[in-house]
Amino acid sequence: MNFHIMTLFPEMIKQGLETSILGRAVSGGYISIDAVNIRDYTVDKHKKVDDYTYGGGAGMLMQAQPIYDCYKAIEEKINGTENKKTKVIYVTPQGKVFNQQIAIELAKEDDLIFLCGHYEGVDERVLEEIVTDYISIGDYVLTGGELPAMVMIDAISRLVPGVLNNSDSAETESFQDGLLEYPQYSRPEEWMGKKVPEILLSGNHAKVDEWRLEQSKLRTMERRPDLYEKWVLEHPVVEKKKRRKK
Repeated sequence: MNFHIMTLFPEMIKQGLETSILGRAVSGGYISIDAVNIRDYTVDKHKKVDDYTYGGGAGMLMQAQPIYDCYKAIEEKINGTENKKTKVIYVTPQGKVFNQQIAIELAKEDDLIFLCGHYEGVDERVLEEIVTDYISIGDYVLTGGELPAMVMIDAISRLVPGVLNNSDSAETESFQDGLLEYPQYSRPEEWMGKKVPEILLSGNHAKVDEWRLEQSKLRTMERRPDLYEKWVLEHPVVEKKKRRKK
Protein backbone atom coordinates (compact mmCIF):
# COMPACT_ATOMS: atom_id res chain seq x y z
CA MET A 1 0.00 0.00 0.00
CA ASN A 2 1.28 3.45 -0.88
CA PHE A 3 0.82 6.58 1.23
CA HIS A 4 1.41 9.98 -0.38
CA ILE A 5 1.52 12.91 2.04
CA MET A 6 1.33 16.52 0.84
CA THR A 7 3.09 18.53 3.51
CA LEU A 8 5.29 21.51 4.31
CA PHE A 9 7.40 19.30 6.61
CA PRO A 10 8.34 16.06 4.79
CA GLU A 11 11.17 15.36 7.24
CA MET A 12 8.64 15.23 10.08
CA ILE A 13 6.65 12.56 8.23
CA LYS A 14 9.74 10.52 7.39
CA GLN A 15 11.08 10.60 10.94
CA GLY A 16 7.72 9.67 12.39
CA LEU A 17 6.78 6.82 10.05
CA GLU A 18 10.01 5.12 9.01
CA THR A 19 10.88 3.63 12.40
CA SER A 20 9.77 0.58 14.41
CA ILE A 21 7.07 -1.64 12.85
CA LEU A 22 6.26 0.78 10.03
CA GLY A 23 9.93 1.22 9.24
CA ARG A 24 10.27 -2.54 8.84
CA ALA A 25 7.12 -2.58 6.70
CA VAL A 26 8.66 0.04 4.41
CA SER A 27 11.93 -1.94 4.20
CA GLY A 28 9.96 -5.11 3.47
CA GLY A 29 7.98 -3.47 0.67
CA TYR A 30 4.57 -3.87 2.33
CA ILE A 31 3.95 -0.11 2.41
CA SER A 32 5.63 2.99 0.98
CA ILE A 33 5.76 6.49 2.43
CA ASP A 34 6.00 9.33 -0.07
CA ALA A 35 6.27 12.68 1.73
CA VAL A 36 5.93 15.40 -0.90
CA ASN A 37 6.93 18.99 -0.15
CA ILE A 38 4.20 21.39 -1.26
CA ARG A 39 6.80 24.19 -1.48
CA ASP A 40 8.37 22.41 -4.46
CA TYR A 41 5.28 23.33 -6.48
CA THR A 42 4.95 27.03 -5.75
CA VAL A 43 5.67 29.55 -8.51
CA ASP A 44 6.84 32.09 -5.93
CA LYS A 45 10.62 32.60 -6.08
CA HIS A 46 10.77 32.75 -2.29
CA LYS A 47 8.93 29.39 -2.01
CA LYS A 48 5.98 31.11 -0.37
CA VAL A 49 2.80 28.99 -0.17
CA ASP A 50 0.54 31.20 1.98
CA ASP A 51 -1.15 34.59 1.78
CA TYR A 52 -3.63 36.81 3.59
CA THR A 53 -7.29 35.84 3.61
CA TYR A 54 -9.91 37.81 1.69
CA GLY A 55 -12.31 39.54 4.02
CA GLY A 56 -9.69 40.05 6.70
CA GLY A 57 -9.00 38.03 9.80
CA ALA A 58 -6.01 36.75 11.71
CA GLY A 59 -3.39 34.48 10.22
CA MET A 60 -2.41 33.30 6.77
CA LEU A 61 -4.03 30.79 4.43
CA MET A 62 -2.38 28.10 2.30
CA GLN A 63 -2.82 28.96 -1.38
CA ALA A 64 -4.61 26.77 -3.89
CA GLN A 65 -2.05 26.69 -6.73
CA PRO A 66 0.92 24.91 -5.07
CA ILE A 67 -1.38 22.35 -3.45
CA TYR A 68 -3.18 21.62 -6.70
CA ASP A 69 0.04 21.25 -8.68
CA CYS A 70 1.47 19.00 -5.98
CA TYR A 71 -1.66 16.84 -6.11
CA LYS A 72 -1.56 16.62 -9.92
CA ALA A 73 2.07 15.45 -9.83
CA ILE A 74 1.21 12.72 -7.32
CA GLU A 75 -1.89 11.65 -9.25
CA GLU A 76 0.15 11.41 -12.45
CA LYS A 77 2.74 9.31 -10.64
CA ILE A 78 0.02 6.94 -9.40
CA ASN A 79 -2.25 6.67 -12.42
CA GLY A 80 -0.25 8.07 -15.33
CA THR A 81 -2.60 9.06 -18.13
CA GLU A 82 -5.48 6.92 -16.81
CA ASN A 83 -8.57 8.89 -15.88
CA LYS A 84 -8.70 7.71 -12.27
CA LYS A 85 -9.03 9.57 -8.99
CA THR A 86 -7.19 8.53 -5.85
CA LYS A 87 -8.79 9.11 -2.45
CA VAL A 88 -7.54 12.42 -1.05
CA ILE A 89 -7.92 12.87 2.70
CA TYR A 90 -7.86 16.38 4.10
CA VAL A 91 -6.92 16.24 7.76
CA THR A 92 -9.22 18.71 9.53
CA PRO A 93 -11.17 19.10 12.81
CA GLN A 94 -14.22 19.68 10.58
CA GLY A 95 -14.15 16.10 9.26
CA LYS A 96 -15.77 12.92 10.51
CA VAL A 97 -13.90 11.41 13.44
CA PHE A 98 -11.46 8.65 12.53
CA ASN A 99 -12.13 5.19 13.96
CA GLN A 100 -11.21 1.55 13.36
CA GLN A 101 -13.96 1.01 10.82
CA ILE A 102 -12.70 3.89 8.72
CA ALA A 103 -9.18 2.44 9.00
CA ILE A 104 -10.47 -0.93 7.73
CA GLU A 105 -12.17 0.70 4.74
CA LEU A 106 -9.16 2.83 3.84
CA ALA A 107 -6.83 -0.18 4.11
CA LYS A 108 -8.58 -1.64 1.05
CA GLU A 109 -7.08 1.11 -1.15
CA ASP A 110 -3.83 0.70 -3.08
CA ASP A 111 -2.96 4.40 -2.73
CA LEU A 112 -4.04 7.18 -0.39
CA ILE A 113 -3.17 10.87 -0.57
CA PHE A 114 -3.15 12.97 2.61
CA LEU A 115 -3.24 16.78 2.61
CA CYS A 116 -1.72 18.36 5.72
CA GLY A 117 -2.87 21.92 6.31
CA HIS A 118 -1.13 24.70 8.26
CA TYR A 119 -1.64 28.30 9.31
CA GLU A 120 -5.35 29.19 9.24
CA GLY A 121 -6.16 26.39 6.83
CA VAL A 122 -6.40 25.91 3.07
CA ASP A 123 -8.08 27.88 0.27
CA GLU A 124 -11.55 26.37 -0.06
CA ARG A 125 -11.37 26.19 -3.85
CA VAL A 126 -8.61 23.59 -3.95
CA LEU A 127 -10.38 21.53 -1.30
CA GLU A 128 -13.48 21.45 -3.50
CA GLU A 129 -11.35 20.43 -6.46
CA ILE A 130 -9.32 17.54 -5.03
CA VAL A 131 -10.54 16.32 -1.61
CA THR A 132 -12.69 13.18 -1.37
CA ASP A 133 -12.70 12.69 2.42
CA TYR A 134 -12.57 15.11 5.36
CA ILE A 135 -11.32 13.29 8.46
CA SER A 136 -10.49 14.39 12.01
CA ILE A 137 -8.74 12.51 14.83
CA GLY A 138 -10.66 14.37 17.53
CA ASP A 139 -12.34 17.58 18.61
CA TYR A 140 -9.25 19.69 19.20
CA VAL A 141 -6.93 21.87 17.11
CA LEU A 142 -3.29 21.11 16.30
CA THR A 143 -0.64 23.26 14.62
CA GLY A 144 -0.72 21.18 11.45
CA GLY A 145 -2.05 18.05 9.78
CA GLU A 146 1.15 15.99 9.97
CA LEU A 147 0.52 14.36 13.35
CA PRO A 148 -3.10 13.37 12.54
CA ALA A 149 -1.99 12.02 9.16
CA MET A 150 0.68 9.90 10.85
CA VAL A 151 -1.85 8.59 13.37
CA MET A 152 -4.16 7.48 10.57
CA ILE A 153 -1.37 5.99 8.47
CA ASP A 154 -0.15 3.99 11.47
CA ALA A 155 -3.64 2.60 12.14
CA ILE A 156 -4.27 1.79 8.46
CA SER A 157 -0.83 0.23 7.91
CA ARG A 158 -1.39 -2.31 10.69
CA LEU A 159 -4.21 -3.77 8.62
CA VAL A 160 -2.06 -4.26 5.51
CA PRO A 161 -1.12 -7.95 5.12
CA GLY A 162 2.49 -8.58 6.13
CA VAL A 163 2.96 -5.43 8.23
CA LEU A 164 2.40 -7.23 11.54
CA ASN A 165 4.43 -10.37 12.19
CA ASN A 166 1.47 -12.19 13.72
CA SER A 167 -1.49 -12.18 11.34
CA ASP A 168 -3.87 -12.53 14.29
CA SER A 169 -2.60 -9.37 16.05
CA ALA A 170 -4.74 -6.83 14.21
CA GLU A 171 -7.83 -9.02 14.55
CA THR A 172 -7.72 -9.19 18.35
CA GLU A 173 -6.89 -5.58 19.20
CA SER A 174 -9.19 -3.00 20.76
CA PHE A 175 -12.03 -1.75 18.52
CA GLN A 176 -11.51 -4.47 15.90
CA ASP A 177 -14.73 -6.24 16.91
CA GLY A 178 -16.32 -3.20 18.56
CA LEU A 179 -14.99 -3.97 22.05
CA LEU A 180 -11.90 -2.94 23.98
CA GLU A 181 -9.15 -5.53 24.26
CA TYR A 182 -9.19 -7.95 27.21
CA PRO A 183 -6.48 -7.86 29.96
CA GLN A 184 -3.26 -9.67 29.04
CA TYR A 185 -0.49 -11.21 31.14
CA SER A 186 3.08 -12.44 30.69
CA ARG A 187 5.74 -14.07 32.89
CA PRO A 188 6.28 -14.28 35.81
CA GLU A 189 3.13 -16.10 36.89
CA GLU A 190 3.03 -14.00 40.08
CA TRP A 191 4.26 -10.40 40.36
CA MET A 192 3.95 -8.14 43.43
CA GLY A 193 1.43 -10.57 44.90
CA LYS A 194 -0.77 -10.51 41.83
CA LYS A 195 -1.34 -13.82 40.04
CA VAL A 196 -2.24 -14.56 36.44
CA PRO A 197 -5.94 -15.64 36.27
CA GLU A 198 -6.17 -19.44 36.59
CA ILE A 199 -8.21 -19.82 33.43
CA LEU A 200 -5.25 -18.62 31.34
CA LEU A 201 -3.11 -21.44 32.75
CA SER A 202 -5.72 -24.14 32.11
CA GLY A 203 -4.85 -24.92 28.49
CA ASN A 204 -8.58 -24.96 27.67
CA HIS A 205 -8.67 -22.66 24.64
CA ALA A 206 -12.44 -22.57 24.38
CA LYS A 207 -12.74 -21.46 28.00
CA VAL A 208 -9.94 -18.94 27.52
CA ASP A 209 -11.73 -17.43 24.52
CA GLU A 210 -14.95 -17.26 26.52
CA TRP A 211 -13.16 -15.55 29.42
CA ARG A 212 -11.48 -13.06 27.10
CA LEU A 213 -14.77 -12.08 25.47
CA GLU A 214 -16.38 -11.58 28.88
CA GLN A 215 -13.45 -9.46 30.05
CA SER A 216 -13.60 -7.38 26.86
CA LYS A 217 -17.28 -6.71 27.46
CA LEU A 218 -16.72 -5.81 31.12
CA ARG A 219 -13.83 -3.51 30.29
CA THR A 220 -15.77 -1.80 27.51
CA MET A 221 -18.82 -1.39 29.75
CA GLU A 222 -16.66 0.23 32.43
CA ARG A 223 -14.37 2.42 30.33
CA ARG A 224 -16.38 3.10 27.15
CA PRO A 225 -20.09 2.58 27.86
CA ASP A 226 -20.89 4.30 24.55
CA LEU A 227 -19.05 1.55 22.66
CA TYR A 228 -20.65 -1.17 24.78
CA GLU A 229 -24.18 0.08 24.06
CA LYS A 230 -23.39 0.10 20.37
CA TRP A 231 -21.96 -3.44 20.56
CA VAL A 232 -25.09 -4.75 22.34
CA LEU A 233 -27.29 -3.27 19.61
CA GLU A 234 -25.17 -5.01 16.98
CA HIS A 235 -25.07 -8.36 18.87
CA PRO A 236 -28.55 -8.70 20.46
CA VAL A 237 -28.68 -12.49 20.01
CA VAL A 238 -25.43 -13.03 21.94
CA GLU A 239 -26.62 -10.99 24.89
CA LYS A 240 -30.07 -12.65 24.96
CA LYS A 241 -28.48 -16.12 25.10
CA LYS A 242 -26.28 -14.98 27.98
CA ARG A 243 -29.28 -13.73 29.95
CA ARG A 244 -31.17 -17.01 29.38
CA LYS A 245 -28.25 -19.05 30.79
CA LYS A 246 -28.26 -16.93 33.92
